[in-house]
Amino acid sequence: MDKKPEVTQAMISAYDEYTHLHLDRRKFMERLTVLAGSGAAAAAIAPMLAASGAQAAVVAVDDDRLTTKSVVFPGANGEMKGYWARPKSASGPLGSIIVIHENRGLNEHIRDVARRAALEGFNALAVDFLSPVGGTPPDEDKAREMFSTLDAAKTAADGEAARVWLAKHEGANGKVGAVGFCWGGGLVNRMAVNSPELNAGVAYYGQQAPAADVPKIKAPLMLHYGGLDERINAGIPAYREALEKDGKTFEIFVYEGVNHAFNNDTSSARYDKAAADLAWSRTTEFFKKNLG
Repeated sequence: MDKKPEVTQAMISAYDEYTHLHLDRRKFMERLTVLAGSGAAAAAIAPMLAASGAQAAVVAVDDDRLTTKSVVFPGANGEMKGYWARPKSASGPLGSIIVIHENRGLNEHIRDVARRAALEGFNALAVDFLSPVGGTPPDEDKAREMFSTLDAAKTAADGEAARVWLAKHEGANGKVGAVGFCWGGGLVNRMAVNSPELNAGVAYYGQQAPAADVPKIKAPLMLHYGGLDERINAGIPAYREALEKDGKTFEIFVYEGVNHAFNNDTSSARYDKAAADLAWSRTTEFFKKNLG
């Protein structure tokens, strides 16, 4: 039987540079070939680093415990699209959660996360924040390119529009939180600054808000980081200091020995089940406390 190729930390770092910084795909594959020892090995390893849309959902698309549908709602700058989920067993109003995608856009994995949130007893809305530029395309490389065309202030305003829509949605109790991953984690931090009525924010390995903006934050925050994620973790000390100085309610968890995107179970090389399960249990408990 063929031996499974070994994925090293250097390979994961190269992939992170490719997907988040300025390394193009050709140069990434050249670097991966050097690290792997051959083009064939690099070709085998690349899919292990990337997220796979073919991975089975944790909560099935047709799970009969849920009501799900595609929705359209008014954004700050035009029509926004999303995916909404709610437990069928709910008889009264529920707290609501905005689920914010990575820099791949609204894909099946993020829809799956919305269904997971709904099964925890919430209304969940996974928003396509690429709606203003035509919506999330099937090609992930194209999606990543599209994020550079978004205006940060307008995107934060669209997040606030999603909060307003969810707060008033039928079956909602008016309290809305947000959870985001990678790019979405950064947006949660920006929403905490720009949406004073946000009731709770959870950011997974997301870029921190500027320290100067921290006084504007009203919502309690929960921040999850992978211990090996040097690029994002460089911003933790200043953010922690600013949050403490201004008396904000927050928790920071650093999961040692795991990478950026450790929660994404569609990426076999970076996913860490133990850290993901612990972070998710903390996340759902936090939302139940603040959105109930």
